[in-house]
Amino acid sequence: MAHKWLIIGPITASAIVATIGDAHQFRTGRDLAAWLGLPPLNKSSGGKEHLGKITKQGDRYIRKLLVVSMTWRAVMAKRSREKVDLWTAKIIADKPFRLATTAMANKVARIIWAMLTTKQEYRQQAF
Repeated sequence: MAHKWLIIGPITASAIVATIGDAHQFRTGRDLAAWLGLPPLNKSSGGKEHLGKITKQGDRYIRKLLVVSMTWRAVMAKRSREKVDLWTAKIIADKPFRLATTAMANKVARIIWAMLTTKQEYRQQAF
């Protein structure tokens, strides 16, 4: 099934499968994203939420591949606004560019975990 824009390419996909192996070793998609170092560092106290930079723990190569893939997706979304999905358009409009691409990479890591654990193909509606 052809999509407007693929989320990740064959190099990134093969690197993820080779590095992660069995995705069931992670309880949730958030655990996989955290293992890759994509979620922001949480420095909350007293009911006030303070999110810092990404933790950068985990596999640097896969994290870089995901962020570069999402940077390409964001650039394409800026060029062709009529072809972009609502979530991507909103995050690019609301956040600084690099923060948006990192947030997109975080979400893609969670989608990848879901795909690997359920052994299903990517569905465009999920993003």
